[in-house]
Parts: sequence; C-alpha cells; structure tokens
Amino acid sequence: MATADASHELFPLADLTENSPQVVQVDGHSIAVFHHEDRVYAVDNRCPHMGFPLSKGTVDDGLLTCHWHHARFELACGDTLDPWADDVQTFPVEVRDGVVYVDPDPDPDVPPETHWRNRLADAMQENISLVAAKAVINLDALGDGFSTPLRTAVDFGTKYRASGWGSGLTTLGAMANLYGDVAHDEKLRAMYVGVTEVAADCAGEPPRFDQYELRNDDLSKARLKSWFRETCEVRDGDGAERCLRTAAAVLPPEDVVEILLAAATDHLYMNASHTLDFVNKAVETLDHVGWEAAPDVLASTVDQFTDAARSEESSQWRQPIDVAALCFDAHDALPDLVAAGEGREWTRPDDFVETLLADDPHAVVDALRDAIRQGATAEQLTRAVALAATRRVAQFATSNEFGDWNTVHHTLSYANAAHAMAARTDAIEAYKPCFDGAISVYLDRFLNTPAAPRPEPTPSDRDPATIRADLLATFDEQGRVNEAGRLVSEHFDAEGDVDALKQALGEGLLREDAGFHELQHLEAAFRQARFAEDDAERRLPLIAAARYLSAHFPTRREREQTFSIAHRLFRGEAIHGED
Repeated sequence: MATADASHELFPLADLTENSPQVVQVDGHSIAVFHHEDRVYAVDNRCPHMGFPLSKGTVDDGLLTCHWHHARFELACGDTLDPWADDVQTFPVEVRDGVVYVDPDPDPDVPPETHWRNRLADAMQENISLVAAKAVINLDALGDGFSTPLRTAVDFGTKYRASGWGSGLTTLGAMANLYGDVAHDEKLRAMYVGVTEVAADCAGEPPRFDQYELRNDDLSKARLKSWFRETCEVRDGDGAERCLRTAAAVLPPEDVVEILLAAATDHLYMNASHTLDFVNKAVETLDHVGWEAAPDVLASTVDQFTDAARSEESSQWRQPIDVAALCFDAHDALPDLVAAGEGREWTRPDDFVETLLADDPHAVVDALRDAIRQGATAEQLTRAVALAATRRVAQFATSNEFGDWNTVHHTLSYANAAHAMAARTDAIEAYKPCFDGAISVYLDRFLNTPAAPRPEPTPSDRDPATIRADLLATFDEQGRVNEAGRLVSEHFDAEGDVDALKQALGEGLLREDAGFHELQHLEAAFRQARFAEDDAERRLPLIAAARYLSAHFPTRREREQTFSIAHRLFRGEAIHGED
C-alpha cells in the first residue's frame, strides 16, 4: 500500500462511488480509477493491447473488459486473461479520511528487462506479432535490443520445430547479420522480422526431441566426420544427430565446420541451395550467440542433410549434358589439383568471371580446375562464382516468368554461403561448391537471354539523398525494376555514401511484407559488397538487390502496420485520439 509521502491526493471517495470510473493525470500517467464491490482500484487508462481507454470499458465480477478488442484484466493486479493483450499496470490506492490517494510510481513486480523477455517468449509461443514488436522495441530501449531477442528466438526455434532449422531461423540469422548495416529503427524492424518469422515457422509444429551426444569424448575429427557423412548418406537422422552433437561438443569450431561442409557437398546443390545456405546461417548465428549453443543449434540442421533432394538425381543436371558427372569428376580430382597448386599464388584474371558465365560447362569446369592448379584458394574461387551469380541477378531479363527470379536468387544464396564457409576452413571440401555453384550459374544462363543491360557509369551531379528517395519510390510501384538498378548505379556515380545507400535499401526491405527470399537476398548482397575489390564489384550486388527487391514490391505492408502501432504505443502516442 502506498505511503502518504508517495501518494497523490485525488478526490473524495463519495465522488468516485457516484461516478466511477474517473480519469486523472498524475506525474504524466493517465490513470483510470474504479469503485467496484466497495473497493477502489487504479489502472493505467491505456489498454496495453492497442491503447484504447480502459475507462470506457466495463467492470464485472472483478474483471475489467476493454471494449475495443475485449481484452480482460483482473482488476486488482492487472493480470490479463488474454495473452495477446499483456498485463495492465496497476497503481496502489488507499482511502484516508474519505479521500482517495494513489501512488503513481510503484516499484515493479519484476525488472522491466525480465518482463519484456518473458513477453517475447509468450509472443513466440502464441505467434502474436504485436506482442513481439512491443517486446523488441522495449528491450531496445532497455539497452538489450539485439542479444535477448536473438537468443530467445534461437532457443525457441531449435526446440519447437520437429523438422529443425528452416526458413524462420535462417531469416533470423540473416537479420542478425543485417543489423549493423541499417539505421536504428530498421534494427528494431530487423529483429522483429526475425523473431516473428521463427514464431510463424514453429506455429502448429510439434517440438523436437533431442538425441544425446556420444559418451566417448576422445573421438577424433576423422572418425566423427566419417560417421556423420555415412549417416547422412543413408538418411539416418538419429545417428547423424548424435554424431554432430558430439562433434559440436568436443571439437573446435573449424573442425565442426569442415564436417558440416563435407556432408553438405557430398551431393550436388542439395535442396536447391538451401542445405548449404541454412547450415551457413546456423554457423553465422553461432557467431552472435556463442559457440556454447552449437550442439543444439547444429543438431537442428540434421534434416537439411538427411532429407535433402540431391541435384544429381534431377534431369536438369543430367540432360542434355551430364553436368553432374563433370562436378563429381572435379571433386574426385581435387586432391591432385590442390597438391599441384601448393605453394603457388593465384590472381583472378580480368576475364575469369566472364568465363564462368560461358555457355560451355566444360569450359567453366576446366577454368576452375586450372585455377586450383595455379594456386587459387577456395575462398577466391567461391568469391568469383558469387560474382558470376550476382551478374545473373543484375542482368535478369524481366521477360522471364516471375518465379525465375528465385532461380537466380538460389544460385546467389548458394554461392554466398560457399564463400562464407570457405573463409572458415582450409579443408579440401571447401572447393567442391565452386563447381556446383558454377554449374548452377551455367544452368541459369537462359534467364539472361537477352541480358538486361548493366547501367554504365555516368557522372551525376544530383544530390545522393534525392537519388536514395527516388530509389525508395521505385518500390512503391510495380514494374520499375530496371529503374531501381539504374538509380543504385547513379548513386555511385554521384559519389554517394555507400553506407547511406545500404540503409536506404534496408529501409525499403523492412517496411514491406518481405518474403524469405527478399530478406535473404539483401543480406547476401550486403555481404558480397563488403568483399569488393573495386567500385564495379561494389555496385554490382547492390544493383542486383535493388532490381530483385523492386520486382517483389510493393506489398500490403501489414507487418509495418503492426510495428507502427507498437512503436506509437511505446512513445505514448494516442492511437485512437482520446485519453
């Protein structure tokens, strides 16, 4: 109960009994005061759901019901019967000498950090986007807008989806990677998108039941690598999980990456790029949350290996040219190729990416093999393949079917993941996706027929801020794909700040109901831009991303509406024009 010193005098009790509820403004709080069953209660007048005035609600049998969405609150303590609404803040009251007093600043029952962490977990369990947005925004204000949402979502996603790591957790990892490249409000949107995509991916799914690590802590990398590959080969999910959990627990990260990469490349372009991409995102997520989470995180990826479609089993990779055989022959030759290049240094020829875009798969594979003999590293070659894949997107012909945007996108996602994994290990298996990725680039060649022209560098004296505004405007109308790419190029020509351009692209992405592929695509483009050796390489992935996003926007922006409501509530704005 509030003390006299902490309390504010309100009004005579008799006034309240005759006219309940009453709304008072105390220390910046709008408080609704009720007289019910011979007792006095005070609650925040703003419904925690969407801000509707609770003073316009109904009290019956100890429950306060908001008339806007019928959320119900226990009047004494503010607890809700409806998890989507959140609990309402209550204020201690007392009556002294017939006068009502209220304490407008009571000590919280739990620390705010704990409250919002719990609400985020509730939001994911119930798949409630508005509650997730509120939690992300409030955690950010409390100085923990990144690690807590990320860890909470990783823990939830790896436990409550029987089929394990999927598009939701991959999106979360991509948003964590994007976090440092976007402006403050887009950071909030990125984490909101990540956690809600995980929740949606788990909704209605049974939980995972984990296997256990093997008890022998002395198992070698070679043995665990062999066992994991064999269990994946025969699609033995339980055995593969036990091997992988053991490896993650007892081996250093670079050895575990080698094991994952070996199994992910035993077959070609598995799951149409998703296996390698998802596994890479799992590893990148561990960079953010810490390797101690590796057993659970990596175990959730097992189905990506054991249930994966294998491209060598598809006719596209066998007819009319058996490009699968070309890849497997190159894989088998890798020990000799790498040995031949040992001690040599390779510099990428100016026409190397053009060779990878050739119409002859034999020439493509031969170029890669020759490069390895000359000392090319896997990281160098996967980067070259990623550049070729980016060209396919940057010059995608809009005369193709709309769904074919995803064909070129998948190749880029695969090449980007291969490049990221190659940076983590010097294992020979890091070379294998160079061939698979390059052949996927070859198979996509018809989607550049005719190739959309790349904007030529042309000096511009326009204000870069105006160019960025024009770029965002292209996302407001369909059919402005080529214009979006041209504006990115012009931004470079006007010597605009690349970080500001990336922030604009991030804003354009995160205000939309962007799908999985769009979210993936921009993150991959930003990553590839970081490895550019010159201005032409830097602008290419951003041109590609702008064209890809423009092709898929605008959307209904329902996600942004929900986020906007949460943000306005956080700022104390009146959503419904009352109080």
